[in-house]
Amino acid sequence: MDKKTDTPSVPVTEPVPEGSAGTVPAAGTGRKILMPDILTVTPSPHIKSPETTATVMLDVILALLPAFIWGTYVFGSRAAAVMAISVAACVGFEAAAQFLLHRPVTISDLSAVVTGLLLAMNLPVSVPLWMPVIGAFFAIVVVKQLFGGIGSNFVNPALAARVFLFSWASEMTAFSADGEKVTSFATTLAEGDFVASATPLASLKTGTLPPETIFDMFLGNHAGCIGEVSSLLLLAGGIFLLVQRVITWHIPAAYIGTVALLTFLFPQNDGIPVEFMLYEILAGGLMLGAFFMATDYATSPVTPAGRLIFGVGCGLITVLIRYFGTYPEGVSFSILVMNLLVWYIDKATMPRRFGGKNNGK
Repeated sequence: MDKKTDTPSVPVTEPVPEGSAGTVPAAGTGRKILMPDILTVTPSPHIKSPETTATVMLDVILALLPAFIWGTYVFGSRAAAVMAISVAACVGFEAAAQFLLHRPVTISDLSAVVTGLLLAMNLPVSVPLWMPVIGAFFAIVVVKQLFGGIGSNFVNPALAARVFLFSWASEMTAFSADGEKVTSFATTLAEGDFVASATPLASLKTGTLPPETIFDMFLGNHAGCIGEVSSLLLLAGGIFLLVQRVITWHIPAAYIGTVALLTFLFPQNDGIPVEFMLYEILAGGLMLGAFFMATDYATSPVTPAGRLIFGVGCGLITVLIRYFGTYPEGVSFSILVMNLLVWYIDKATMPRRFGGKNNGK
């Protein structure tokens, strides 16, 4: 402070006309202080990134494609037909819903494509071709758009649609491992011309190990849903997303690690615990769910600690359903249950503000 005037001693310029650009009044002087021309005031956020919703979704699509292509190779061309119908229906319902709700049509962000692809990968190849359409309507219109659109849904749309489609339980549990019967175009459009095959999870449910080797399980030579059979390619896709920083390691590691630990400590057969654990990890939709659906931005926690809790909860519920439930698989149900708890997990794990108490706000 200036001892004579008790006013701030600041560098000033000669008086300039009021309202001149690049100047602000100096307190107590009646003069103006020149401000840098580069000063720009804008609302947050102030950090720009080349990443957009479309680029993130494109990375997810690229990560999913190898496992889906393998599913098409194993189950035949009908798998591609299920995927095409599912994706087209999701994109169409998204555009129609946004138009009717007077919202901007944002199908170019590719989120509807990802939902359609995930929905198809969670279906048996033998489902009637109208079922992906029903599932797409439920996923996009009911779960996503009626709750505000992308980012506002509180459960994963593709998983919610899959569980909804269990209203037709016989079609959703008719698994086929016979690719030869679905290679011709006529058979691709036909329904009911498939050889039923027990999934590895059905064998594990009875306490017996599947006839497939662990290598076949890892590669993807077994019955199951279209996109869940190849653990190798799903793991490769998950690593790709980790490298691209689309997802973090917390949820997949906690989810798969919890299933591994519980099935190792409490195997359902009298064999080698490690062997039973490996079959449990490689069977069903665990890899698909852990890397591609439990990590959904809108329906998973934002804090690292919360993600670990979320993953452990998914793993615990999955094992409980597999061991004690009627249905041999628990991945879809476990993720949906944990989706409903995300708000509470975030609230409990949000770091305290520096210098004060959180007070639960």
